[in-house]
Amino acid sequence: MTTELTVREAFFDFCRRVGMTTVFGNPGSTELRMFRDFPGDFEYVLALQETVAVAAAAGHSLGTGNATLVSLHSAGGVGHSLGAVFNAYRDRVPVVIIAGQQSRAMLPTHPFLGADEPALFPRPYVKWSRQPERAEDVPAALAEAYRVAMTPPRGPVFLSVPEDDWEHLAEPVPDREVRSDFTASPAALREVAEALNGAANPVIIVGSGVEDEDALPGVLALAERTGAPVWISPLSGRSGFPEDHALFRGFLPPVRDQLSARLEGHDVILALGAPIFTYHVHSEGPVIPAGSRLFHFDCDPSQTAWAPVGTSVLTTIAAGVSGLLELVDKADRPLPEPLERLAKPAATDPIDAALVVESLRERLPEDAVIVEEVPSYRDMFHARLPITRPGGFLTTGSGALGWGLPVAVGRALAGSGERIVCVIGDGAVMYSVQGLWTAVQHNVPMTVVILNNQGYGAVKALGRRIKMDSVPGTDLPGIEFVTLAQGLGCAGRTVTSAADLDAAMAEGLGHDGPFVIDVRVAADNAALYDEPWAR
Repeated sequence: MTTELTVREAFFDFCRRVGMTTVFGNPGSTELRMFRDFPGDFEYVLALQETVAVAAAAGHSLGTGNATLVSLHSAGGVGHSLGAVFNAYRDRVPVVIIAGQQSRAMLPTHPFLGADEPALFPRPYVKWSRQPERAEDVPAALAEAYRVAMTPPRGPVFLSVPEDDWEHLAEPVPDREVRSDFTASPAALREVAEALNGAANPVIIVGSGVEDEDALPGVLALAERTGAPVWISPLSGRSGFPEDHALFRGFLPPVRDQLSARLEGHDVILALGAPIFTYHVHSEGPVIPAGSRLFHFDCDPSQTAWAPVGTSVLTTIAAGVSGLLELVDKADRPLPEPLERLAKPAATDPIDAALVVESLRERLPEDAVIVEEVPSYRDMFHARLPITRPGGFLTTGSGALGWGLPVAVGRALAGSGERIVCVIGDGAVMYSVQGLWTAVQHNVPMTVVILNNQGYGAVKALGRRIKMDSVPGTDLPGIEFVTLAQGLGCAGRTVTSAADLDAAMAEGLGHDGPFVIDVRVAADNAALYDEPWAR
């Protein structure tokens, strides 16, 4: 088949057909020919640093349910982005990364800004990575990358394109689709169903795969049919179950002995779309209580391969749960006692971080989406601000800081006007504060609430666990976040007294466009995986 399309035209034609018409990026010289005659129906979203570009694209992808395109500069730009690429990989977010490369004729001389072995650079934290051998193969490689990114388990992919490839002729990519849902064998589903039907006290653990695969209706039906209490897996990047439901028990801690203790007394454990298990702090002891049987549903063969206990069933979550619902009997179990509502803290100065979360909860719009990056206060945050609807909560399940703010920006760009509320620590915000500039340029409906304890509180808390009197390099005094935000064009307000907190929340949540609320919280009440927040 002959054609008059250039590589660039075939590339954008495919992007258009699959709905990737928003491009996040930070431009460089090796991408210029890609953007010659940039299509009028595409939007370029400029980020001031590559981490911000990738994370904002991930937020956009989480909002649209489709892969999002990112354009990065060659080696150095890709290197800057890798913390966000790592998070996207661990959190299974489909991002299609296109990196510039110097002209093919220059590559033998190791040119300025050239990338040596570019396909190896982002590995192992991409699902697929390639620089095509021929220019005319670029459009087909893009199509393959997109399909890999969107096939469960979803994730980022990487395509390096030499700058002189864009002018070559190429064939258009044929229309085709991949039907990616799959389910376990009938025998495997019968085995799990029989275990649930015969269980004296089953329990369900949900992970981010439940929301990623729109499986919540089936999971909710399964929990109600079995009467099984539901926990959310440790450090999950989504919610996955309505946290005001009578069966909801809370978030499992990422500590082996604490997690096993929460599951004590349950003879059958069903984990859906979650690793077995993600730990942050080491402890000895069994992974699950003695005498318990664990069944694990996930779409990722590697995840099921390294799980240390139980029987893993390879399946997409919606399909697997649907199969179970045809086999599981209705159980007659009493509902658990409702979770006790934590009392609102006193309005004291310095401000208790828990009071900030309570004040936010009281004024939060019903359709708001929470993006959270406060590792110092994560357990407290979830105990006080229940997420009740699908898509209402995003965080990172991987822990590389700098994710939350740009994810919130990208999610806002993908939205239809709902308020995006980014609750973030003062340490985390400094990894990607440039994202505020992008938020201002697009006037996104976003409120950033900084829990400012003037330090890396999570690291300090971990230091206390191992009996350290102090941890060097963990204090962050003297940062004026509202002044910084204003320098990027973003409005804001600093709160140092509890008496001013409610008015600041009202102003920040009602502002037209992005707004920063810098709340100076008590520096000595950060906690990590401590018992007071166990539910």
